[in-house]
Amino acid sequence: MTETRPIHPDLQVELQWYDDALIALFLELRNNILTLYPASNELIYKTHALTTVFSPSPKLGDAFCHIPIYSKHFNLGFNKGNLLEDPDQLLQGTGKLIRHIPIQSKAGFQNKKVQSLIHAAINFSLEDMDKPSKIIGQSISKIKKKS
Repeated sequence: MTETRPIHPDLQVELQWYDDALIALFLELRNNILTLYPASNELIYKTHALTTVFSPSPKLGDAFCHIPIYSKHFNLGFNKGNLLEDPDQLLQGTGKLIRHIPIQSKAGFQNKKVQSLIHAAINFSLEDMDKPSKIIGQSISKIKKKS
């Protein structure tokens, strides 16, 4: 697998704690998103899950999707999923905004229905932004360093 963008060192360090098959699938989805929108900023967080967030700006509020990776699985999350048209009813969740699709294989995201949702989320995010970002195509770690 050829990376579309180098993996940020903080993400690389955190990924080492996960199963190789889970990491490989996670990286396939990451590459897919970065291929669909290469100008996306990738924000990296470590809270209850290791999460990469994809946004046309460095702001979390502008994000269109995210991938939280847990110990044995991960989801493709849509930050404003409840505002997206979902004719195939792929999105799960009951939160105020966020919806997700559980990912268990490449088939879970390498299909026209999911790709259409990702495109819709990107377009929604771009239209919803206050102003264009000067920072594009960056991987930005938000992981707090331990002293």
